[in-house]
Amino acid sequence: MWRRAPTPNFLGTVTVMDNTARTAVGLAALGRPAYINLGRTGALPSHRDVETMRARTYAVLDRAYAAGIRRVDAARSYGRAEEFLAGWLADRGHTDVVVSSKWGYRYVGQWRLDARVHEVKEHSLERFREQWAQTAALLGEVITLYQVHSLTADSGLFTDEPLLEALAELADRGVAVGFSTSGPAQADTIRRALDLQVAGVGVFSAVQSTWNPLETSAGPALADAHAAGVLVQVKETLANGRLAVEPPRRLAELAEARGVSTDAVALAHVFAQPWADVVLLGPASTQQLADNLVGARLALAEEDLAALADLREEPERYWARRSGMHWQ
Repeated sequence: MWRRAPTPNFLGTVTVMDNTARTAVGLAALGRPAYINLGRTGALPSHRDVETMRARTYAVLDRAYAAGIRRVDAARSYGRAEEFLAGWLADRGHTDVVVSSKWGYRYVGQWRLDARVHEVKEHSLERFREQWAQTAALLGEVITLYQVHSLTADSGLFTDEPLLEALAELADRGVAVGFSTSGPAQADTIRRALDLQVAGVGVFSAVQSTWNPLETSAGPALADAHAAGVLVQVKETLANGRLAVEPPRRLAELAEARGVSTDAVALAHVFAQPWADVVLLGPASTQQLADNLVGARLALAEEDLAALADLREEPERYWARRSGMHWQ
């Protein structure tokens, strides 16, 4: 796992940190033509064919690698993200990139912006076997972590013993097994999932959950997971673009006072959490990545962190808003 590493450098009155080793690039916004992130449409070309999105993915990954980032996260449902990542790794010859991916959703958008349905979820043994075979065909030489995509407390996975045994077998073969979470009951899902065992051994060694200044409800469960030695990864750190495009007034004031973007301040808040081993960025362009990376080097004062903590919403309200966001 990674830990925050302060440096004695200063930029004006802004304390500078080095959180590169804790940073990962997620490919949700790059592997398919449509997604829900605010601010994505203006950052992408209007024509989003496969080759255009492949080129954009390569450009973002090149810039991330040059900045020292060595973690990339994908999923079977991110369109062609795994394919793009595998091609980039082969073309560039990089052997030091830590790759994770996820299974459970199938991409069904047929590369259309106006698809009625873009992805379909199923946590079954058959879906796991199918998608692991697809992931392994593309990334089998490099993937180190495979995660259940968007686990919720009502998932049939919790009582599906053959599926749990298959996940345990994958872990026995050297691929770490984890899960991501979504919804207002993230904390309950985390605690329940980390209690799952096969032959007396915990099934999961990593968790990836939503946490940002607006949605902090999973924090205590993630802190406990970190303390227990579980790899904690934080996703949707900008609330699917809301904190960059529609920032709360207090967030905008803090950013203006420091001469940085609101996404940088929001991300600095995430990096300040000592239990956050990996912080995921989801840029759609090299400029968004550059803006995000300012947050990876920004240390906030205690009073700033307290002010940001006051921005939190009730989980039910937050997730209702997220569910209503449009794919575009």
